[in-house]
Amino acid sequence: MRKRPTPSELAILDVLWSRGPATVREVHEQLNPGKSTGYTTTLKLLQIMADKQLVRRDEMQKAHVYEARMPREQAQTQLVRDLVDRVFGGSASGLVMHALSSKRASPAERAEIRRLLDEMEEKKK
Repeated sequence: MRKRPTPSELAILDVLWSRGPATVREVHEQLNPGKSTGYTTTLKLLQIMADKQLVRRDEMQKAHVYEARMPREQAQTQLVRDLVDRVFGGSASGLVMHALSSKRASPAERAEIRRLLDEMEEKKK
């Protein structure tokens, strides 16, 4: 991801990742059901996101269609790498330890973490 998305931009990306390519109106309606946020705000954010290369704009139709430039998983990976580098001095264990100590993980989440660690250990062999 060339530029980090703002919280509002992440909300738009979440809509696009969930539903796929969409017009400004479709994004706006999903983002703001019953809210007074203006359509033009959503449009402006999508234009900024296109400039930042977070989304692609298809101008072939009358209503422009926007789509995320990268899959959710790839964006998450880049954002986590950036967070680890900027906040935890490059220490992935620092991030994990902080995350586990600040929010209680469910038994299912802990089991999944153990499974992933075991999988990583197996790959090292």
